Amino acid sequence: MKRLIDIIISLTALIILLPVFLFVAYKVRQNLGSPIFFIQHRPGKDGKLFGMIKFRSMKNAVDKDGNFLPDEERITPFGQKLRSTSLDEMPQLINVLKGDMSIVGPRPQLAEFMEHYTPHQHRRHEVKPGMTGLAQVSGRNHLTWEEKFDYDVQYVDSHNIFLDFKIMFKTVLVMLKKEGINAPDVEVGQERFVGNNVEEQSLQPKDTTK
Repeated sequence: MKRLIDIIISLTALIILLPVFLFVAYKVRQNLGSPIFFIQHRPGKDGKLFGMIKFRSMKNAVDKDGNFLPDEERITPFGQKLRSTSLDEMPQLINVLKGDMSIVGPRPQLAEFMEHYTPHQHRRHEVKPGMTGLAQVSGRNHLTWEEKFDYDVQYVDSHNIFLDFKIMFKTVLVMLKKEGINAPDVEVGQERFVGNNVEEQSLQPKDTTK
């Protein structure tokens, strides 16, 4: 049932949003050049890597040695605006249609994070990653990494169709209110997850699934 809903929603959204998709693609090409997509390998279900698709939001600027400059130096005002509206995430509807992702699930994080996860946090990979998730409607960028991962595991333990629709509805509200919607995973300048100070943590965030 979840896979069927993912296909229906992603296909319908791609058709309805096609004019917006093409317009954003044109603006990315105009402001940042080619390619228009940024594809990065992220861990999905069971930790299997897949190519997550986004619209580009940063320049390919490099230093004298050919290394990319820090993210905060490559992000453009256009890219910031793209992220603030979450339009850079739109191509992930293709990932959902392909079966790499779901509409709702734990957000796919950087592959390098996996080596720092506790067994508890690794459980977030028991389901497909999502375009939005419980953490994204429960504080999003105001949460610590550990809190985000605890919400992810809470979703793994309690997910169902009704919860998915509740999260989708809350996501729309969060986007309309623009409550911390600037990049749902790793933000520019955000400190990356490097593990916990203890072997395993369980912060037990407030249950928002009821």
